[in-house]
Amino acid sequence: MSGATGTKLKASIGALRLLIPYLRPYRSRVIGAWMALAVAAALLLALGQGVRHLIDQGFSGGPHELDRAALVMFAVVALLGVSTYARFLLVSWLGERTAGDIRRDLFNHVIGLSPEFFETARTGDILARMTADIAVLQALVGSAVSQYLRNALMMAGAIGMLLYTSPKLAGIVLLVVPVVVVPLIFFGRRERKLSRAAQDRVADLGAAAEEALAGLQTVQAFTHEAIARRDFAAGVESSVQAALQRVRTRAGLILMVILLGFGAITFSLWVGGRDVIAGRITGGELSAFVFYAVLLASAGATMSELWGEVQRAAGAAERVTELLAERAGIAAPAHPATLPKARGAVAFDHVSFTYPARPETPAVRDFSLSVAPGETVAVVGPSGAGKTSLFQLLLRFYDPQSGVIRMDGVDIATVDPQALRGRIGLVPQDPVIFSASARENIRYGRPDASDAEVLAAARSANAAFLEALPQGLDSFLGEKGVRLSGGQRQRIAIARAILRDPAVLLLDEATSALDAEAERAVQDALATLAIGRTTLVVAHRLATIRNADRIVVMDAGRIVETGTHAGLVEAGGLYSRLAALQFTEALA
Repeated sequence: MSGATGTKLKASIGALRLLIPYLRPYRSRVIGAWMALAVAAALLLALGQGVRHLIDQGFSGGPHELDRAALVMFAVVALLGVSTYARFLLVSWLGERTAGDIRRDLFNHVIGLSPEFFETARTGDILARMTADIAVLQALVGSAVSQYLRNALMMAGAIGMLLYTSPKLAGIVLLVVPVVVVPLIFFGRRERKLSRAAQDRVADLGAAAEEALAGLQTVQAFTHEAIARRDFAAGVESSVQAALQRVRTRAGLILMVILLGFGAITFSLWVGGRDVIAGRITGGELSAFVFYAVLLASAGATMSELWGEVQRAAGAAERVTELLAERAGIAAPAHPATLPKARGAVAFDHVSFTYPARPETPAVRDFSLSVAPGETVAVVGPSGAGKTSLFQLLLRFYDPQSGVIRMDGVDIATVDPQALRGRIGLVPQDPVIFSASARENIRYGRPDASDAEVLAAARSANAAFLEALPQGLDSFLGEKGVRLSGGQRQRIAIARAILRDPAVLLLDEATSALDAEAERAVQDALATLAIGRTTLVVAHRLATIRNADRIVVMDAGRIVETGTHAGLVEAGGLYSRLAALQFTEALA
């Protein structure tokens, strides 16, 4: 996949090794399923001898012998039903359990990957691997594998019984086997490639749908529906054609196996019929031979069809393995340093950073800044100056190419990212509201918080409006908080940060998209939140940071000015020009 470190792994059946560690904890059930499978195959083979005995002995031995032969066959059939029931139950359980375990581990892995990976990865493709591809693996473990092995056992047993019943007729049938195996290998390789291509097209389709739905308002605002429908329809057609190409290959394989397999049976029946007429074999022996020959041909046809499922699963396993092979660019050191008691001191020491996806433009250049515990520092500057990048680096979503960032005197590169981020509270410009209740959204800041603490945080954030909702703080806020205004979503994010009680507070354009009334409510909540903690503020609206202890002005990734609001306005530099422009627009 197109991840930061993603590499294409050669598609092969070997990709299915992914399943082994997931099946190992359930080895007792695997053994049980295998035993049930073997018993069912043996009993099915025994039916052929029952047919032979029924015809040769039952028909000529009178009613008593016929009754006994029929009872024996009924007992075999009953045992066959019980063993088949056990096999189906066990393998279905294994399929569900294995798929669940893989899906859990894949999510756990993806949620820990660095933001760098998601710069190039597509969310829709990742979701396809977590859902559709794992569903293919589930079908393999829960059905296809056991059926394939069952038919393989029956093929081996049927060949043995054919040789036992009539070596001459068996030789006729077995002459066809090499002719069937060669196309099976050829078509199998082609099927594997086509399966991977079809799964990639489905993933493309999911990515396109996810992107269009996520930006639905933009699509509709620009009357782009017709183009979106056209592009999606083209993607659907591409995925259908890729799937149909795979289906045609599999259908050709099945056709060849059936023609050759049943053609050989028909010819052997003709030869066997002449032997019965000549008295060289009995009618029961020919009937048993027909039974085993049909069993052999049916098993071969089923295996050729199931082989396509195996190839498809190999493609799915390859895609899942690719995602599991991605490694986070940011990870905890083998022996992480311990942070001292939280004070909130932050220092950037000659830091330079360039985003991996934008190597031609450095985001931060030789940046140095020390923030004392409890100090409020605002960072301003034109778009693209590198302001938000400072927050990305401090949260250690990325590591700088040079320089050191310290938290309370400790290099954050030597600290477990979880411990580092535990001291930081973030209020972004566009806060994420999850599809849950208001209470759970606020509790995201500290999962072990009590209901009373959640309510207190909501009130401190001027989010008392939540109590007026139909179910109060237990009200569902809709997907991405669609039932809330921008100011209300912002205050939930502030409540989340208040509940976290961080040593360092990061405010990233927290009021830039709000009207005057909502901004005032949010500013009051932010003022409460900032008390007694180090605060770094990124802002475009200069009026909101007049009272900051220090204002740092950035341009092209560097600090160009530092001072207070009054001092910077008087200095007549970049800040002064930005302030004059904003305040003039406000008066206009």
